[in-house]
Amino acid sequence: DKFGKAFPNKCLDVGIAESAAVDMAAGMARSGLRPVVAIYSTFLQRAFDQIFQEVSLQGLPVVFCMDRAGLVGGDGAVHHGFLDIAYLRGLPGLTLMAPADESELRAALQFAIRQPQACAIRYPRDEVPDPLGEAPPFESGKSRVVREGRDATILAYGATVSHALDAADLLAADNLFVRVVNARFARPVDRDMVAAAIDAGHPVLTVEDHSVIGGFGSAVLETAQEMGLPTDAIVRLGMPADRFIRQGTRAGQMAECGIDAAGIAAAVQEQLAK
Repeated sequence: DKFGKAFPNKCLDVGIAESAAVDMAAGMARSGLRPVVAIYSTFLQRAFDQIFQEVSLQGLPVVFCMDRAGLVGGDGAVHHGFLDIAYLRGLPGLTLMAPADESELRAALQFAIRQPQACAIRYPRDEVPDPLGEAPPFESGKSRVVREGRDATILAYGATVSHALDAADLLAADNLFVRVVNARFARPVDRDMVAAAIDAGHPVLTVEDHSVIGGFGSAVLETAQEMGLPTDAIVRLGMPADRFIRQGTRAGQMAECGIDAAGIAAAVQEQLAK
């Protein structure tokens, strides 16, 4: 709404015609513009065919901003954006990003509009987390270490970075020190990040506000396998694959899925106990 008022000639509201919005954006990109398509994650599914046929297949630089990615609290199960990584990750030439805070979102957008191919940025329905500091520019497939530690590594994607840092504080009180990595990219995955985490010889936990099937954790496992690295130490945390999450507060839903600070800390302790 604010953008539309400030730039009335650069904002088109197509209502709930998501597939039409993506088609229009593809045409604009073909004409040399850099369109940004803002749609809830769960409803971008309605435009999957257009993302495939009109954007990815044509190699066009459309930027997708996916609001309501992950758990959405009171909006209920139909609004949970729990599949966007899975349904977009297989499309050739599509870059997937998730910023950890407002500064990172700005940096992700600045990166995306400069790319020659399509990019998708996911962010949740939530309060903006405390900033990690001024975000350095995004570099394709490069993560960002936000805390060092010796006992385990948490690879956090997007909004879960703040929860991972809070979990690290809880663990530090028990004299357990974990490394926290802000992954930034689900495609391309930072191969150096994966190798360093596995080579450390301690538990590696991936954390995401997305289904554990086909998401960031799956991308980490695939990357490790492609590199010939062992995957026994990798544990994926995310939304369960066998049921839908009922209506409630987002904080309560995060706790139910074990991806709040307490849940992440408990998972680290469980893996260390093994």
